[in-house]
Amino acid sequence: MAYDMGNPELDATIAELVAAASANGNTDLIAEIITTALKLHRDGAPRGDLKLVNTALKEMRYSMLVFSRHTEPKVTMYGSARLTQDNPEYQLAERFAKIMAGRGWGVITGAGPGIMEAGNRGAGPENSYGVNIRLPFEADANGFIDPERIVNFKYFFTRKLGFVKESHAFTLFPGGFGTLDESFELLTLIQTGKSDLHPIVLLETEGAGYWEPLVDFCQNVLISQGLIGPEDMNLFTLLNDPEEAADVICRFYANYQSQRYVNGRLVLRLLEAPDPETLASLNRTYVDIITEGEMEIIEPTPAEVRDEDALDCARIAFWFDRRHFGRLRQLIDDLNSIVEQRTSVHPPSPFDDEKADRSW
Repeated sequence: MAYDMGNPELDATIAELVAAASANGNTDLIAEIITTALKLHRDGAPRGDLKLVNTALKEMRYSMLVFSRHTEPKVTMYGSARLTQDNPEYQLAERFAKIMAGRGWGVITGAGPGIMEAGNRGAGPENSYGVNIRLPFEADANGFIDPERIVNFKYFFTRKLGFVKESHAFTLFPGGFGTLDESFELLTLIQTGKSDLHPIVLLETEGAGYWEPLVDFCQNVLISQGLIGPEDMNLFTLLNDPEEAADVICRFYANYQSQRYVNGRLVLRLLEAPDPETLASLNRTYVDIITEGEMEIIEPTPAEVRDEDALDCARIAFWFDRRHFGRLRQLIDDLNSIVEQRTSVHPPSPFDDEKADRSW
């Protein structure tokens, strides 16, 4: 069914306006965005609701513009705004960011003080990005980010989208309510398949006692009461060493590059396909997440060829149950074990058309 105003004259005017504004393509989607705005107007939406939609759309548009200019892989760092430069966790965050920048990664933070400042300080302005949130007591970004790489948000939900959409990896440091909120939302997105798998590292100094009690809670309460599955613990890694954390992140992309669903079947794109013996072993090991048939090595599908989507990669495909993403993470780890560890990786964009097209 067409998404339009139901008024041929008005719909034609929208089409003419879109055509006059640009020849960049995607005119159907631009027309739908305009149609949505006009439907809000026709619905008599309250001014407050219109302000919310208007601000959110403008924030998302500018964030996408800023990040579209920089294509290197990026890691998001979450953590407390309250920790000072003499705190061991601040120093750990600064060292980690410096290591990642040295490996060619950009570092995204919330642009504030504390762990966020440490991340940007360690990465340096040439490798730093900030998604700043305007708060009643704190509005300015820290001084270690190029102003052209800062996006200022009014709303947390648009800011969170900016973090997740633009990142290839996530590192979580000790923090308060905000950090815990971001951490559990990130895990929820990946556990439910709303976001593709990414490496997630919980990083703290030895003996800090911040993440370990939370991990114990997951194991001793959530799993024991059937609230999460044991395989969900594979979605993150708890570490104390910043170099090891960087290795875990880069290792995730040592062989695995990306994924795509094609007619419902999951396709994993790889630098190197498993040999027949390894593939047979993987089929036996992961039979529990395959709903029919088995994993097989395939050529690029017609849909991928049409979109020129990672055509230089090898591929395996199978009917995934779309539920046990912790087990899928284990499969990716096993596929990565096929190749040697690399410190320099070049994963593709973390967000593309196919992800936006999924029905879930």
